[in-house]
Amino acid sequence: MARAQRPVAPSPLAVEISDRQKVLRVAAEPLKRLMRRALTAEGVVQAEISILLVDDRRMAKLHKQWLGIPGPTDVITFDLSESGSAGPRKAPAGLQGDIVVSAETARRTARQFGWTPRQELILYLLHGLLHLTGYDDILPADRRLMRAREKSLLQQLGLPIPPVGPPQERHR
Repeated sequence: MARAQRPVAPSPLAVEISDRQKVLRVAAEPLKRLMRRALTAEGVVQAEISILLVDDRRMAKLHKQWLGIPGPTDVITFDLSESGSAGPRKAPAGLQGDIVVSAETARRTARQFGWTPRQELILYLLHGLLHLTGYDDILPADRRLMRAREKSLLQQLGLPIPPVGPPQERHR
């Protein structure tokens, strides 16, 4: 007699990646695993995160449409959680959001800072994730707090720290 298999419950930390660019070859599964580890490191117990990888042209359109700023940027984050951001160092129960990243900007910027485009892309993803968990980088004090958490999170995940240059140059 065959054993009935239990249905597999969906992951409480759901991460989806849509790759709409041809500038940088990206392996989706390792990035999904990395983002789930980062969510866990941030104390998030339930999340639905969608990541969209784009080129500069598409990023410039989104940047203008949603923020009213012409030209591309590195990362744009959309907090879709019911209550908005939970605030730094808080563990939101149901985090939902979209993170849009320009792979083209990651490739270009990586050259300037002397590391790989993949490392730069991961930095953008973690930056976007921190925005979803409540960090901000508008005011200098908030920016310092966010940069410190980025560095700490990279170390926690066993990833290299950005090698050169002030971090504020990376995020506009």
